[in-house]
Amino acid sequence: MIVILSDLDGTLLNDRDYSFRPAREALREIGRQDIPLVFVSSKTRTEIEAIRGDLDNRHPFISENGGAVFIPEGYFPPPVPESRERDGYLVIELGTSYEKLCAFLDRSAAEGNIRVRGFHSLDPEEIARLTGLNPDQAARAKEREYDEPFLFEGRPEEWGRLRQQAESEGLTLTRGGRFSHVTGPSDKGKAARILLNLYRARSLEIRSVGIGDAVNDIPLLEAVDRAILVQKPDGSYDPEVRIPGLTRAPGPGPEGWNKAILKIIGEFS
Repeated sequence: MIVILSDLDGTLLNDRDYSFRPAREALREIGRQDIPLVFVSSKTRTEIEAIRGDLDNRHPFISENGGAVFIPEGYFPPPVPESRERDGYLVIELGTSYEKLCAFLDRSAAEGNIRVRGFHSLDPEEIARLTGLNPDQAARAKEREYDEPFLFEGRPEEWGRLRQQAESEGLTLTRGGRFSHVTGPSDKGKAARILLNLYRARSLEIRSVGIGDAVNDIPLLEAVDRAILVQKPDGSYDPEVRIPGLTRAPGPGPEGWNKAILKIIGEFS
């Protein structure tokens, strides 16, 4: 059984208009073979739910850089350890409270005179302008629970100070495609391993595939059997993603996603 765990922004969704159209051939094949496609993203629950609706996806997903695993009720037979019922899901929460993350960012910026702007300080109109999201999408992007994206506008040495302060408080800073992020000790890899263990408990053999485009995908790519990195829009690969056995997809975003996923499905079939 293949399980595919995929980043969204810059990976399945392109950086221009968040379209997955170039990946339709692989998506159709995934549907035809009933392969679980798990979204593992920095996006919020409501953002991911909208994309799952567009793709008629009914599988679990991981929100906000590993902040929580959302499993549709009845997807796995009980029990699902460490989960609680919420809005039709069994939820495994791994992340730190959003209020704590925002307070850290505001306090550290003020005390260190570091120029950062978190999502909580941006209105939906500004988020839409910065990201290219439409107003409804921007509003969903603000519905955060475990991860605070922020714009870092300081010097490299200030980034080092901010990261050191975060680590002293048990928090983590990562750089993503558009925004940097502050989270708790959770990450995409920890959440992916929990979910993959649930699949393994119910199947004789799981072959896991992870696909992403940026540094914040490294924990996910390290958690799977086959790791794939798609190109950036300019055709380059993120130089900081260095994992043994890494497959480099022959194309950016959803174009590379489509080619790489079709190839690996063919290999595993």
